[in-house]
Amino acid sequence: MSKGIVLYLHVHQPWRVKPYSVFNIAGDHQYFNSNEFETDNRAIFEKVAEKSYRPMNALLERLMAEQSDFKVSFSITGTFLEQAEAWAPDVIESFRRLVATGRAEIVGETYQHSLAFFFSRREFERQVQQHADKVEELFGVRPTAFRNTELAYNDDLAAWADQAGYKAILAEGWGPVLGWRSPNYMYRPIRTNNIKLLLKNYQLSDDLAFRFSNREWKEWPLTADKYNEWLDAALSGGAPLVNLFMDYETFGEHQWEDSGIFDFFHEFISRWSARLDTTFYTVTEAADNHEVMDEISSPQTITWADTERDLTAWLGNAMQHEAMRYLYELEDSVLHSGDQSLIEDWRKLQTSDHAYYMCTKWFRDGDVHAYFSPYDSPYDAFLYYMNAIRDVRFRVMADQRIGGTHG
Repeated sequence: MSKGIVLYLHVHQPWRVKPYSVFNIAGDHQYFNSNEFETDNRAIFEKVAEKSYRPMNALLERLMAEQSDFKVSFSITGTFLEQAEAWAPDVIESFRRLVATGRAEIVGETYQHSLAFFFSRREFERQVQQHADKVEELFGVRPTAFRNTELAYNDDLAAWADQAGYKAILAEGWGPVLGWRSPNYMYRPIRTNNIKLLLKNYQLSDDLAFRFSNREWKEWPLTADKYNEWLDAALSGGAPLVNLFMDYETFGEHQWEDSGIFDFFHEFISRWSARLDTTFYTVTEAADNHEVMDEISSPQTITWADTERDLTAWLGNAMQHEAMRYLYELEDSVLHSGDQSLIEDWRKLQTSDHAYYMCTKWFRDGDVHAYFSPYDSPYDAFLYYMNAIRDVRFRVMADQRIGGTHG
């Protein structure tokens, strides 16, 4: 069987909370939109669409036309789809064209890119269903593979996904979980019956996602020939797959066009595709075509973030824990309100980015968090967010008073 690449790209934009002060509470219920906010959601989306989504989708369409075996898998959050529908419908159309080729798969996940699995299983399942329905509405397909937010994964999640009928699930190929094993094989999550586990080759993925434009990197500049040699080395000894998982915004946003990332990607894919002994797989195709090499157990949660590869990027300090506790304590009262606008806002506040912006780590991980954050500090992110939560609670109480009055 041909040596294969599983290329999986994660597409996401959050609804960022504006500078929402204590004086906004009980008067202003618009938490996310502000033309005066220098990092306004629409402005950010349109900037990234121009730098990344449009040129990368155009490149993927070109590669689909040029290379008959080229395939790609996406996860596309509901929050991204909402913004694209409102501000860049042409981006939705280009994703539609890619999916219509039959060589682009959409992987299932939570609609809101949330950490709900760790706080409310019922809410998690509602969001997964909501995402699957949205994908079917826009693209005419339903996901057969699954990834949790930030590749957050453990044995319990794998068991859930197996019971839910998914063929494949994604996770980080982290050394403490793999042990002596290689991420370049197909695995079965422990205590599951049918689902298969694809593990990210983080070394080769991060060479593109994080190191490509770093002139201090000893391998800079990275060429397509050199990268193909690394891929061959990874697949020596009979390993069948290299799983390259990364953010979609790697192309054009995190690695700017002038770094050469688009030209590199086109050449790398073209050279791999031109060979007789190589191919590409979607996530589900890889699961369908490769046998399990061994079982993998991950009782502790792993993610693809930070040096620890755990949940500390979102749940590593007291602010983050307090914010999530207050958020999920509102679940029953928000849902019982029947107020769709309130429910929608509460779900937007579940997006994991809000907690990520509150991270207080130092050194390299801290620099990464600061790069992605629209706020001056993690403490500002926490204050604005908690003020929004307090307003959600005010709206819940107002609905209860009205219900009591009419009841």
